[in-house]
Amino acid sequence: MSAPRKYDQETTDRAVRMYRDRLAQVGGSKLSARRHVGELLNPATIRNWIEAGERAVGDRGPDRRTAEAVEIRDLKREVAELGRANKILRTASAFSLRRSSTADSSDRGTTSTRTGTGSASSRSAAC
Repeated sequence: MSAPRKYDQETTDRAVRMYRDRLAQVGGSKLSARRHVGELLNPATIRNWIEAGERAVGDRGPDRRTAEAVEIRDLKREVAELGRANKILRTASAFSLRRSSTADSSDRGTTSTRTGTGSASSRSAAC
């Protein structure tokens, strides 16, 4: 069984109504309106009542904290996926460099002979 409520529904409704009237008449910040209405109540308590009423009526969108948590979770998932893709690309790049360096060293023996002969003849022709 839940604990008895400290304030009855009538008090809750009246505080919310006074808060809305204060905002409509005077304007100002929401916090100052809650403080004015709730001189004997905690302003956070009134805020909770207001938000609960707005969610029940549908005036308030989904809870921002929940939406932000979903967005953060999705972004973390994307970062992890991009990190894995980056690791795969680094590994593939390193493999490709090793493979091309071994291919170059096997080709160097034949190309250096050709290059050495060609460069020697071009040097003697230039002089």
